[in-house]
Amino acid sequence: MEAQRLKTVANLLELHEERIELIHGEIVKRPMARSEHALVQSGLSDEILPFKRRSDEGGWWVMTEISVRYNEHHAPTHDLAGWCKERHPKRPQGVMELLPDWVCEITSPGHERKDIFTQFMALQRYGVPFYWIISPEDRTLIAYQLVGEHYHVVFSAEYRDVQAAKVRIPPFAEAEIDLSIIFGDA
Repeated sequence: MEAQRLKTVANLLELHEERIELIHGEIVKRPMARSEHALVQSGLSDEILPFKRRSDEGGWWVMTEISVRYNEHHAPTHDLAGWCKERHPKRPQGVMELLPDWVCEITSPGHERKDIFTQFMALQRYGVPFYWIISPEDRTLIAYQLVGEHYHVVFSAEYRDVQAAKVRIPPFAEAEIDLSIIFGDA
């Protein structure tokens, strides 16, 4: 039996397909983009825009569909990822090798395991301080914060009620985030 050879970032860069990523040494095809996914992604990006515009210590570099190189065999493409300007005052450039301060993944049907388990475990191991998982189908948002070596839930919601739409979620708890905008109702 021949041992499986782990793929590297160099292997990933050789390919010219756009919807792929490197997960634990395996090149994985990403699901086709869906309107539900795109609406959640753009809605969340709109809601955290004030943090992106700030130039002081409360500012963030937030990017969508960004690949982050955690090591030679793990370079996933995150739906959204952010870096505190306090830790990284200069605009990031090139291949992202800086550990994000926040990652948000939006689940896709049939690919939930990657976001709910695989990415969760990897980001916890790498020490990403905040990890959010959003399910457009279930209309849920779960936010985790790293405490010691393990993630703990700091916020969870199933969005159903427009009256209870405005929430404060770490690491963006300074401002209210409107779930009706994230889930496309506004």
